[in-house]
Amino acid sequence: MNSNKPLTCIFSILFSIVIFVSLPSLITASSSVTAVFAFGDSTIDAGNNNGLPTLFRSDHAPYGKDFPNQLATGRFSNGKLSTDFMVSSLGLKDQLPAYFNPNITDSDLLTGVTFASAGCGLDDITVNLAEVFSMSRQLDYFDEAVMRIMKLVGEEKGKIIVENSIYVISVGTNDMVDNFYELPTRRLQFSLSDYQDFLLHQLESVVQRLYKAGGRKFIFVGLPPIGCLPVQVTLGSIVPSGHMFQRVCVEQQNTDSIAYNMKLQTLATGLETSNDLKGAKVAYLNVYDSMMDMINNPAKYGLTRTLEGCCGSGVVEMGPLCNSMEAICGDASKYMFWDAVHPTQPAYYVISQLAIQTVFPHLLA
Repeated sequence: MNSNKPLTCIFSILFSIVIFVSLPSLITASSSVTAVFAFGDSTIDAGNNNGLPTLFRSDHAPYGKDFPNQLATGRFSNGKLSTDFMVSSLGLKDQLPAYFNPNITDSDLLTGVTFASAGCGLDDITVNLAEVFSMSRQLDYFDEAVMRIMKLVGEEKGKIIVENSIYVISVGTNDMVDNFYELPTRRLQFSLSDYQDFLLHQLESVVQRLYKAGGRKFIFVGLPPIGCLPVQVTLGSIVPSGHMFQRVCVEQQNTDSIAYNMKLQTLATGLETSNDLKGAKVAYLNVYDSMMDMINNPAKYGLTRTLEGCCGSGVVEMGPLCNSMEAICGDASKYMFWDAVHPTQPAYYVISQLAIQTVFPHLLA
């Protein structure tokens, strides 16, 4: 009875070695998620703006203070972003790198990259003001990346990678802040509701293009409570009102975010059931409620400061104003925001866990 055991053991070892060596190049239809590709603004930009002549850059200290090796990669935070935690939870890699990271290889593309560009919006006017990559340009670079993937692994495996990837789209805040609240560029042309519809129409076009490229799993990241961003709180405190000189959220802007997010949810549901996007799954990530919970119940998350950033005074500094000449807080883990707009690594972690618990199950069902 035991005569075949040595042979069976040897066969098992050899089989395991072959599988282990072949894993990097084997993409099978049973793979739940092959890669994550991200599009949008600074909330998921890992450094694509580093080579651009724009103010929307964070490739300098103290950004990256709590990133591995204290490296300022171009992420607008003290450490990792939500998409970094997402790819790590999926077992794809430790971080989701920028497409324009000079160290990126074609092999790295197999598990995903971010094409996001800080300052980007769905409105071309937003993009032109910031001088960054538009959503259309980001999609062009995605097409380029797909060609590189197929050249590396072949068309059949390349299609499997694209189809089984998750596409994260986080954009819209800059449009509202830059073109509706601070500069009334679009407010002269659109009502609030009409402008929201305009933005959502642009977003729908983005999804349709990704679908045509083979994408099937999409995450729409909702707007944050814009009125609670430290810089908006600051601006709101100098506007004559009953809360003048007080650091409180701008309620109207939060109400606007809620209205947009309701429409975004409706769009997600509509696209998923659309005959034009057969087989697509579209999930809405409710960052608004998650961030409001952090603001209203800070102790629950180990936070003590929620309406000012860790960098500088915390009320206006971001990008070039958040630099090595500015003082920073002693413990960023106690802060919800790193600069006057962008969350800290702990806050991004909370958002990533929300995605893992609420939208991943739907996309992977």
